[in-house]
Amino acid sequence: MKPRLPNISIFVVLAALLLGSAFSNPEAKPPETKLAEETPDALMLRYPDVSGDSIAFVYAGDIWAVPKSGGLASRLTSARGNEILPKFSPDGGTIAFSGNYDGNVDIYTIPRTGGIPERLTHHPDDDIVVDWYPDGGNILFRSNMLSASQRYDRLFKLSAKGGLPRALPLPYGELGSLSPDGKRMAFEYMAPMRGAWRGYRGGMANDIWIYDFESGSIEKITDYPGTDSVPMWHGKDIYFVSDRGGEKRINIWAFDTETHETRRVTDFKDFDVKWPSPGPDDIVFENGGRLYLLSLPDESISEIAVQVPNDLPELRPRLKDLSRNISDFSISPTGKRALFGARGEVLTVPAGQGRIKNLTNTSGIAERFPVWSPDGKYIAYFSDKSGEYELYYRLSNGDGGETRVTGDGSVFRYKPVWSPDSKKIAFSDKTGRLFVVDIDDGKPKEIDRDKFGNISTYSWSPDTKHIAYVKSESSDIKSIYVYDLAAGRRHKVTNGFYNDNSPLFDPEGKYLYYFSDTSFTPVYGDMDDTWVYPNSTQLYAITLAGGAQSPLAPVNDEEYVPPGKEKKAPEKGEIDFGGIQSRAVKIPVSAGNFGRVTAAGGKIVYLRFPAAGSAGFDNPGGALQYFDLGDRKEKTVMQNVSDYDLSADGSKIIYRSGDTYGIVNLSEGSKPGDGQLGLSGLKANIDPREEWKQIFTDAWRIQRDFFYDPGMHGVDWDAVRQRYEKLLPFVTDRNDLNYVIGEMVGELNSSHTYVGGGDMDEAEVLPFGLPGAEFELDSGAKAYRIKKIYTGGKLNPDAYSPLGQPGLGVEEGDYLIAVNGRRPDVTKDPWEAFATPTGDIVTLTVAKNPNGKDARDVNIKLISTADDRRLRYLEWIESNLDKVDGETNGRVGYVYVPDTGWQGQNELVRQFVPQAGKEALIIDERFNGGGQVPDRFIELLNRPVLNYWATRDFKDWKTPGLSNAGPKVMIINGWAGSGGDAFPYYFRKTGLGPLVGTRTLGGLIGIGGNPGLIDGGFVTAPSYAFWNSDGKWEIEGYGVEPDYPVEDLPENIKDSPDPQLEKAIGVALELLENNPPKKPRRPVYEDRAGSGKPRTAPGL
Repeated sequence: MKPRLPNISIFVVLAALLLGSAFSNPEAKPPETKLAEETPDALMLRYPDVSGDSIAFVYAGDIWAVPKSGGLASRLTSARGNEILPKFSPDGGTIAFSGNYDGNVDIYTIPRTGGIPERLTHHPDDDIVVDWYPDGGNILFRSNMLSASQRYDRLFKLSAKGGLPRALPLPYGELGSLSPDGKRMAFEYMAPMRGAWRGYRGGMANDIWIYDFESGSIEKITDYPGTDSVPMWHGKDIYFVSDRGGEKRINIWAFDTETHETRRVTDFKDFDVKWPSPGPDDIVFENGGRLYLLSLPDESISEIAVQVPNDLPELRPRLKDLSRNISDFSISPTGKRALFGARGEVLTVPAGQGRIKNLTNTSGIAERFPVWSPDGKYIAYFSDKSGEYELYYRLSNGDGGETRVTGDGSVFRYKPVWSPDSKKIAFSDKTGRLFVVDIDDGKPKEIDRDKFGNISTYSWSPDTKHIAYVKSESSDIKSIYVYDLAAGRRHKVTNGFYNDNSPLFDPEGKYLYYFSDTSFTPVYGDMDDTWVYPNSTQLYAITLAGGAQSPLAPVNDEEYVPPGKEKKAPEKGEIDFGGIQSRAVKIPVSAGNFGRVTAAGGKIVYLRFPAAGSAGFDNPGGALQYFDLGDRKEKTVMQNVSDYDLSADGSKIIYRSGDTYGIVNLSEGSKPGDGQLGLSGLKANIDPREEWKQIFTDAWRIQRDFFYDPGMHGVDWDAVRQRYEKLLPFVTDRNDLNYVIGEMVGELNSSHTYVGGGDMDEAEVLPFGLPGAEFELDSGAKAYRIKKIYTGGKLNPDAYSPLGQPGLGVEEGDYLIAVNGRRPDVTKDPWEAFATPTGDIVTLTVAKNPNGKDARDVNIKLISTADDRRLRYLEWIESNLDKVDGETNGRVGYVYVPDTGWQGQNELVRQFVPQAGKEALIIDERFNGGGQVPDRFIELLNRPVLNYWATRDFKDWKTPGLSNAGPKVMIINGWAGSGGDAFPYYFRKTGLGPLVGTRTLGGLIGIGGNPGLIDGGFVTAPSYAFWNSDGKWEIEGYGVEPDYPVEDLPENIKDSPDPQLEKAIGVALELLENNPPKKPRRPVYEDRAGSGKPRTAPGL
């Protein structure tokens, strides 16, 4: 394919010139190379592979090829989205890769010289190319298509012409490399090259193994606590990458299969070696965005200068729709305009006539939290124009420039709130501090600090003399405080006995409204007597003046007031702090789940969300309501509202309902869509390079400000920024930017540093359906037949395969003759015949023999990939449950817990309840994906019997009723992390029982609360970390060790398909033998009459 040479390719050349020689050559065996100024070349060349004469790589999401000597590259693919992992066939004539041309990530091949990609796989799970077999007739790839858990892949062998893939006889697999004769394979079990967790030493750290296909034996060739990954078999050597060495930098190492000696090959110091790939004579790899060749066998290194004549469309400044990236919205004082913060811009939108105004228009600067002053003149916001977030304001009509208020920013700041006189602003920051600043002097004054979390709600009194806010008394209880600006004194308003929130001054200065969790209506479980107290929040009003009348005082209308009985109205804004909480009254609306509260002219406005546990609880929308203090009735403005804002004059409301924004009157009877704002013009010109630099800086700042360790794990965070900032001129698309950010945050050597999302040009993903079955090829008959039909079984009667519906009559072993009248092509995989969306009804023709003599048609509705995966998951659990039940004669139960979130919680209860009466339990938490802190999980498993209760006619029962006091065993492995680390740690700490399997992942650290990135992307900053009750850091970066180490090795699987489960069964039976649970006999009935006659102790 002839490469295009558009003028825009100058971006690549200019980027290289800007960077110059900022990147040093490798320290190990580096040759002399020309400076970037002399040989301009492109960077961010990813996923390279090498043949005898060419290098293929990914640049800007497309696959390119260039001679091994470098020079001008030619583009081979141009599909929307990203093509990845190009791999040359052994003869160099074909490239296999993974990409999305048809709605799913599948495997394709393309001639080295270009052409139409040929699709080889069709299963809706992602299929990822790993390598070619040495004979060139087959491709090695990995997929989740047969895995019981989404957290692991398996390796498959696929004909280079397509067809049914064959799973390799390994329980798990991510990367592999075949020996030159194809009889053995070096491979790794777990996910490769954990780029966002440098220096990892946990239970998921990779080692390299050799599998012998003929004997089925396995040999572990590396045993290093850190990363050994990406095996590359060349001759007698297996090359791989490792972070061995004091600097924990990933370099290439080699293992000699004859001497069993390991040696270091490269010695890069600044950046990791990324995605090396072997060819006949070389290994090509990426380092710092550049390509290098490692010549074999002399192991000399040369840098490859590549010019990429690409138009780089993702770098072109363009008009972008901001409506998908709205972060903030509010309303002007009279409701004539709406104010939006979107993608780092500040815009106003007319409620009726007029044009949308972009007040900032700065694609390289982020403005956050815009808010309109009550007098309508100004709009304030935080901007990172100076390099830190500072407070600015400007005229609301867009005229003139902006005025900077503060100059002392050093951390993220939140939510400016104007004073009613439009002269002061209150704001908070991520350290828990609350400030007030006069916009004329620009000197923030700290008025309080919360030691447990951010101060997120605060309100001005109408006379601008006081600020009400919420402050934590402990990690669980918050109280209302009021700060007197003139006196410089804070007053505690509520007593800290209940959790109080959302203080709000009445606009007339009479009352202080707030929410308090004071309603106690327990909800009891159907499967247990456990109780919770949801929907506990109630609305209160405090009378501010000591002698003022309660808003709910009885009313008796009278015109005549006797002389001398006239009441003097308290002065506006007067607050009597003596006994202030005793003047609180509950507003007569039902308790529940409330959102934002505002007030206007005798009306208290609030959002009421569906009650916890109700049918609508998962609906993000609530009812926008107000309580009218005049007639003392609750009224509804609109249903299905997720958020709102009230105009300063109290007449109008801006609401959000789904993706709809609108402005309506504060009155009853509106519905979503009323007063809808036209946001089609909510656009801005975005310069990607400028915006990406801002996003990069924000990602760096987020870690600096929110990472739990202020010392950043000892990393020089400023130096890290400078190192990776040098890559920005070479970023070609948003995916590249995520890669650079991921590499940067990986320097922290921490789990939970996730990076993703953003404004990407992604290929469409189509929801193809599946029949809930596995197929096999009858090669003699050249027909597919049904190998296995998944069933949900007793674990979930609502989950079943479309082929397993009652009365359908389809059985395992039946032949698939046709799908919608078309016979499956056996040169393709069977899923090619089901290229139909989820939920579609298809007609299958099935028969007992391949010639279709007794064929009949059945109609089924295809299920989603997620539902198909759940069927595999349930089938796996049920087979384990049956195995445990059978091998222990029903004495031991089996419970699988997939995570510590709501699904894992449900599965724990679902499986524990019917098996609580077993003598012992095996808790399987392998592949546990984490979630919440699992202390409640442990509480359920660790309920000792307190007593028994005798009845006359029935069996005795115990307290607690739902409990199991017998021996327990837990199975763990390296895929179990986060909450999946905490679960076995607590299990052992509470003495519940021993652990069987392999060390857990070691990712016990927490995230939550850090800001997002302006284009919708995200980066997470671990904000809290685990330390034990002995005052030591533990688990993070290492994991939880088993008491009985057992690996799922192929030779073990020969004897048992699940050696870890087999060992757990043995341990459970041994515990029962050595320490059986003891239930005391019912005592003899008492002789309370004193007769002296012997009594019996009958019982069932």
